[in-house]
Amino acid sequence: MAYQRIRQPKLSDVIEQELERSILEGTLSPGQQLPPERELAKQFDVSRPSIREAIQRLEAKRLLTRKQGGGTFVSETLSTNFSDPLLNLLSTHPETQLDLLETRHAMEGIAAYYAALRGTEEDMERIEVACKAIEAQQGDVNAESKAVMNLLVSICEAAHNVVLLHIIRSLAPLLEQNIEQNLELLHRREEAIQRVNNHRANIVNAIVSGQPEKAREMSHSHLAYIEETLLDLTKEESRRERSLRRVQQGGES
Repeated sequence: MAYQRIRQPKLSDVIEQELERSILEGTLSPGQQLPPERELAKQFDVSRPSIREAIQRLEAKRLLTRKQGGGTFVSETLSTNFSDPLLNLLSTHPETQLDLLETRHAMEGIAAYYAALRGTEEDMERIEVACKAIEAQQGDVNAESKAVMNLLVSICEAAHNVVLLHIIRSLAPLLEQNIEQNLELLHRREEAIQRVNNHRANIVNAIVSGQPEKAREMSHSHLAYIEETLLDLTKEESRRERSLRRVQQGGES
């Protein structure tokens, strides 16, 4: 019986696959700079030409971009599956904000579930740190929304589902804007912010304690409360505007 010769993979092929896996898993994120070729060669214990060949192929796949004199970066375009015009269109229509909240129910609920089921000790530490950072930013809605987005990404990373992680990252600009708009309204009610903080702590506690069903349930309760409160605040604002118009009309008569 004749056996086929086993071909050893080229070093550049192995390096290419490793870098692709790092991008897929989110270890290398969009816009992140790769170490210099010399350092990569040392890490992989290979020659620089092998590193250069792997990088050139990843550039051809548009996974990496090289900046003249500035190094090699993971392509920024990987972070957005939506075009900027579409993101702008979605963000300027008020009705899409509630649609986005409904979408967040699905994404964040499943992320919390799998984070509780699969998260490592290191994942849990990052989630707890990200949660504490939110309260430290309260008072600055822009910084607070970024901190909330960072917690969401940390939970998605802990879920160890690369498709979900890249969906969340591709939607990041829209999600962060939605979070900021929601927070601006919620801060009108001190008790609402406190309840939102409590809900968020309950989600994190359920994840860290390894209770996937509870984590998903807490996530849904959290977003349902935000949706209900936002609708109430919107109605309240509409009533206030109506009253102001009546006062103005009364003053003119």
